[in-house]
This record gives sequence, structure tokens and C-alpha cells, in this order.
Amino acid sequence: QVQLVESGGGLVQPGGSLRLSCAGSGSGSDLSIYPVTWYRGSQRELVAYISPGNFTRYSDPVKGRFRISRDYARNTVYLFMNNLKPEDTAIYYCNVEQFWGQGTQVTVSS
Repeated sequence: QVQLVESGGGLVQPGGSLRLSCAGSGSGSDLSIYPVTWYRGSQRELVAYISPGNFTRYSDPVKGRFRISRDYARNTVYLFMNNLKPEDTAIYYCNVEQFWGQGTQVTVSS
């Protein structure tokens, strides 16, 4: 059982930045051995992916603005989001295999 807890969402102005966190908690939640993916919205649009070997992949709308990385000491995967746009507004979800976090709301508005 993998337990995922997202945090870091909020309201930010266009051009601003946020850092989302996806923390693994509980036994069996060592994120370092899993690929981790960030999705957004009700259609679960893929945003960013990181493999256990730290290969990364991004969707075209966020490429060059978002960065995904691991913090092994904190058992956490981060999504750094820069130059945010109103169209980035969504609930962001962390995913490992069939397990999902509860989501964190990101709102980009002036």
C-alpha cells in the first residue's frame, strides 16, 4: 500500500511560482523505487513524470516552466512550477501505480 500526501497548492498571480510536494507515508511508501507522475484536472492530464533512475518527462504545455525532482531524505517528489499561467489552474494529483493522493488546488489568477 502506497500512501501519498500532496501539499503546496494555493492562489498565485500569473508569472508566479509554486512548489508542490508529494510525500510518501506509511510502510511500503518508499517513493525512490517507483516512477511518480503528476497529473492535473478532472481529465487527469499528465504534467510531469520521473522514473526511479530520475529520467524526467513533461507535457508540452509545461515544458521549460515546470521541473520534477526527488528528495530522498524526505521521501518526497516535488513539482516546481514557474511562470504560472491561468490555464495552469487545476487540482494537481500525485500518482504511483494505482495509488493516488487527494490532490492539491492550484489557482492562477490576478
